[in-house]
Amino acid sequence: MKNTQKIIAFLVLFVAAFACSTKKDTVVSRNFHAITTKYNVLFNGKEAFKKGIEDINNNYKDDWFQRLPIEPIEFEEDKIVLSSFNNNGPGAGFGSNEDEEKKELTTFEKAEEKAVKAIQRHGMNIDGIERNRQIDDAYLLLGKSRYYTQRFIPAIEAFNYVIANYPQADLIAETKIWRAKANTRNDNEEIAIEAMKLLLVVRDSLETSLPDKIKEQAHTALAMAYVKSDSMQKAKKHLQLATRTLKNRDQGARNLFVLGQIYSNENKKDSAFYIFEKLSNFKKAPYKYKIHANIELAKNFSKDSISTTILERIQKLIKNRDNRPYLDELYYQVAVLHQNKDSIQLALSNYNNSLRAKNGSDQQKTFTFEKLGNLYFKDAEYQFASAYYDSVLQVSTDSLDIRIRRVKRKYRNLASLIKFEEVVATNDSIVRIAALSKDEQKLFFESYIEKLKKADEEAAQLRLNQLAFGDSGDGLQSSNKGKWYFYNSQSLSFGKTEFQKIWGSRKLEDDWRWSEKATIGGASEKDSTPVNKVNLKYDLDAYLSSIPVKKEKIDSLQTERNQALYELGLIYKEQFKNQNLAKLRLERLARLQPKEALILPINWHLYQIYNSLEDAEMTEKYKNVILTQFAGTKFAQVILNPEEKIAEEVAVDEVEKVYKEVYYLYKANKFEEVISKISKYVAKVPGSTLVPKFELLKAFAIGKYQDPQAYKIALDFVAVSYGSTEEGKKAKAILKQLEK
Repeated sequence: MKNTQKIIAFLVLFVAAFACSTKKDTVVSRNFHAITTKYNVLFNGKEAFKKGIEDINNNYKDDWFQRLPIEPIEFEEDKIVLSSFNNNGPGAGFGSNEDEEKKELTTFEKAEEKAVKAIQRHGMNIDGIERNRQIDDAYLLLGKSRYYTQRFIPAIEAFNYVIANYPQADLIAETKIWRAKANTRNDNEEIAIEAMKLLLVVRDSLETSLPDKIKEQAHTALAMAYVKSDSMQKAKKHLQLATRTLKNRDQGARNLFVLGQIYSNENKKDSAFYIFEKLSNFKKAPYKYKIHANIELAKNFSKDSISTTILERIQKLIKNRDNRPYLDELYYQVAVLHQNKDSIQLALSNYNNSLRAKNGSDQQKTFTFEKLGNLYFKDAEYQFASAYYDSVLQVSTDSLDIRIRRVKRKYRNLASLIKFEEVVATNDSIVRIAALSKDEQKLFFESYIEKLKKADEEAAQLRLNQLAFGDSGDGLQSSNKGKWYFYNSQSLSFGKTEFQKIWGSRKLEDDWRWSEKATIGGASEKDSTPVNKVNLKYDLDAYLSSIPVKKEKIDSLQTERNQALYELGLIYKEQFKNQNLAKLRLERLARLQPKEALILPINWHLYQIYNSLEDAEMTEKYKNVILTQFAGTKFAQVILNPEEKIAEEVAVDEVEKVYKEVYYLYKANKFEEVISKISKYVAKVPGSTLVPKFELLKAFAIGKYQDPQAYKIALDFVAVSYGSTEEGKKAKAILKQLEK
C-alpha cells in the first residue's frame, strides 16, 4: 500500500513538472512560471534592490556646501564595466564563475542574480514569443541592478531587450527612462535627451497620458542629462517640472534641494527662498533635506523683515535635541545672521559655538574659521586673523579649492606682518627691561613668574576637576568615573603628577608655595621620587641673566626694531591699505631717531598717507620736510611736478654697476654689509626696474646667516611686492620648495 502511494505521488510530481515545462505553451505552464517568477524569484530580487536603494539614501555622504548631484550616488569613471555577453543574451553568464559564487554578494548583485534566475529558469520564449508575462519585469530589474553596479553597457543591453521584445509592456516608459539614465552615465547624454523628449513630448508609449510618477522620473532623467552637458537653464526647467507632484519622497525632496541651490547660485534669492520653504513644508521629505532647507533659508532671504523670523526658526531648531548632528551648521547660520545685523559679539559667540559642536564636519570648520579670520582682519587684529586663517589651512584637505587658496594667500601676506610685529614687541620689551634698575628687574620677573604659576595651577585644577567628574577631555575611560575626586584613584594619580611637574616634591607644611622652598630639579635630595627638572620659566635667575647689558647689543635690538617698524609701515600702507596703522608705525619710527637712510623714505610715505587721508595740515608738514631737507631728490621732483613724468635720477647702467658691487660682496660672504647697502641704495632708486633684483639678493643674504623663518619672510616680501616680475616668481618657487 505504501509503495503504491509513493508511486502515485511520484507520477503526480512528474506530470506536474512536465506540464509546467518552459517548452510547453499551456495555461498551466504559463501561470505556474508567471506566479513563481513574480512571487518567489522576482519578489526576493526586488526586495534586495529596494534594500540597496535604502542604503544609498541613508548612507550617501552629501557635501551640503556644493550643489548636490541629482542622484545620491557618484560613479567612478575609470571603473565602467563593458559588456561580456558573448551573444548569449542579456541574462546569460551570471554566476558561472565558481569564485564569484563563493563571494558575498551586494544587495544589487543579489537582485541581479534573482533577475537572471527568473530569466534562465522561468523564461518561456517559444517560437520567438515570450509566454511568461513577468520576464520583462525581470529584464528591467536586471538592467537597474547593473546600473547601480556601474555596468552601464550591460544595463543598456538589458533595457534594449525589453524595449525590442516587449513593446506593449506597461513598464516600457520606465525602461526608457532607465536607459536614458544609463546613457547619461555612459557620456551619451545627447541620446538620453532625445529619448526623453520623445517620451515626454511625442508620448510614444501606448498610454494616452503618462502617470505623474513616470513624468517625475522622466523630467529628473532629463535634468541629469542637461547637468551633464552643462545646460543649467534647461536642467532647472525640468527640475521645476519634476517637482510639481512629488510622488517620490526621496528623489522629489532631492530635486527640490538641487533646484533651490541653482537659484541660490544665480543669486535669485526670492526663488531660492520659495523652493527651500516648499521643501521645509514637505511632510514626507527625509529629515536631512528639511533641516538643510531651513539652513538654506537663512542664506536666501531678501527682506530684512524676514531675518528675525528666520533667526527664531534656526534657534528653535538648535533647542531640538534631535538636531544635535547639525549643530555646527545651525550655530554658523545664527552667527552669520547676527553678523549681518552688525551684532558682532553675538556673531563671535555663535561662531565659537559652531566650532565646539560635537561631531562637527571639518568642512564646516573651514568656513567658520574663515569667518572669524575675516572679522578680526576687518578690525585690524591681524594676529588673531592670521591664527584663524592658519586653522583653515590645517583643517582643510582640499588644497586646490579656490577658496582655500585665497585664504592661503591671505595667511602668507600676514606672515611677514606678524613676524615684524613680534620683533617690535619683543625688542621693545627687552630694551625697556634693560633700562630698569636691578631691583626693578627682579620685582618685574618675580611678578611675571607668579602669574605664570597661578595660570598653570588653574589649568591643572581645571584638568583635575574634569577627571573628578568623569570628563577626561581626551576620551580616557576609568572604572572610577563619577566618583568624588579623593575616591578617584585615576584623578589622584594624575593630580600628583601634575603637582610635581609644576611645584616639585614639597613637604606637608604651611606656605608650601614659597619660592625658597623649591629645590633644584623639582625635588629635595632626600626625595627619591623621580620628577621632572625645574621648569626654566619659573627660574628667576634665568630671566635676569638673559637681560642684555652691553650697549652694542641694546643698540642692535633698537636698530632691528626700527627696521621692523619701517617694514610694517610699508606693509600696512601698500598691502593692506590700512593708512591709519601705517602712519602710527612710521610716526613712531620717526620719533625714535632712526638711521639717516630711513628719514627720507619715512617722510615720503607719511606725505603720501596724509595726502590720501585728505589731511591738508599734515600733508603740508611732510611736504615741507622733503622740499627743504631733501630738495635734490626724486621725491621732491615728484611733489613739485606731480603731473610730469619724472626721469630716472640714476641711469640704468649705474644701477647695474651698484648691483654688481653688492653681488661681489655677497659672493665674498659679507652678508650683513650686503643687506645694509641694499637697504640704503633701494631707498634712493625706488622706481628702478632693478629694485626686485636687489630685494631678492637681500633675501638670499638674509638666508645665509639668519634663521630660516627670517629667510622665508624676506622671500615672501619679494613674492608679494614684486609678484609679476621674474624675481617675484623665483621667490614664490623657492617658498614652495621650502614648504615641502
